[in-house]
Amino acid sequence: MTPRERVLAALEHREPDRLPMDLGSARFTGMTAPAYERLRELLGFGRPGAVIDRMQQLVEMDEAVLEHLGVDVRGFSLGAPDGGGDVELGEDRYRDEWGVVRRRPAGCHYYELEISPLAGELDPGAIARYPWPDPTDPGRVRGLREQALRLRETGYAVVFNARFNPVHTTQYLRGFQDWFLDLAGNHERFQALMHAVLEILIEMNRRALAEVGDLVDIVAFGDDVGMQDRTICSLSLYRKLIRPCQERILATIRAYTKAKVLYHTCGSVYPFIPDFIEMGIDALNPVQVRARHMDPARLKREFGDRISFWGGLDTQLVLPHGTPAEVRAEVRRMFGILGPGGGWVLAAVHNVQPDVPPENVLAMFEEGLRCSYARAATG
Repeated sequence: MTPRERVLAALEHREPDRLPMDLGSARFTGMTAPAYERLRELLGFGRPGAVIDRMQQLVEMDEAVLEHLGVDVRGFSLGAPDGGGDVELGEDRYRDEWGVVRRRPAGCHYYELEISPLAGELDPGAIARYPWPDPTDPGRVRGLREQALRLRETGYAVVFNARFNPVHTTQYLRGFQDWFLDLAGNHERFQALMHAVLEILIEMNRRALAEVGDLVDIVAFGDDVGMQDRTICSLSLYRKLIRPCQERILATIRAYTKAKVLYHTCGSVYPFIPDFIEMGIDALNPVQVRARHMDPARLKREFGDRISFWGGLDTQLVLPHGTPAEVRAEVRRMFGILGPGGGWVLAAVHNVQPDVPPENVLAMFEEGLRCSYARAATG
């Protein structure tokens, strides 16, 4: 099979020739800069990676590295706006186009939230008066179609990284404490801010999908609704306040493309999975297997014929602290659980972090290449 055929077969719950694999196609399946640089050093080739996600310190990986690992997916994202982008504030600080200020503390790998511009008391008109980003800025879509066309010709499955993240964006704008207080007790304010942000995001992504919707195989977006041991709110609150926004997101995607939809949410989201399926999400990432109620065997048994799983290779214990042999064994174990009947794309649980040894990254993909469905069928 070609890589595209392999990935699409898995997402359609058919067994491909071998296990499809992803690294770096989305902003939640990539590598942090330190992890990638150590991988390049181990391999002895590959160009240095430019940072493509400042907050997470993710880098663009060299094509030669991706080919060597057998990665089946390639991705691209919205461009930077011509005006109103990041503003440098010095001392490893910047303000993004939403007005959120981030700072990288000494010794920290990432940029942490420092100032939430809509924190505290909000009068009724504050949201309407806020200087929102311009979703029509031409820089966001310039060259997108050309990128998609180039990727389409490669034979890889093509992922468009949409920017549909109203949960995260409102959390950053409001501050986490005030956001959760609104979620619990001020639904009018919660919905007003969510809807204001959602309108910006829908217009931003609608324009992009109009350019590339006919050329992509998968549209990916992420918005966390889970924590390590529970969902971020009750199922009833999710259905009242968050699911309607996600339904609008999915309706926008479906209006412009027939691509599969890949949704990322970290954490323990077992109670929400039937809703994800009902809304039409095709694949769930990252399958955080060490979160509560996220046992992969249970997920496959209960939902595996209706939703695919994208991820599942543990980054909390196995990848950072296991040996290469243990990583290989975990790939084989997960292939036995999530692989039968298709429906699984191998990837790490979220981005590969700085504490993951490069030998373990290499072991993960080398073992993935050995996961042949034909071999499994014959024993």
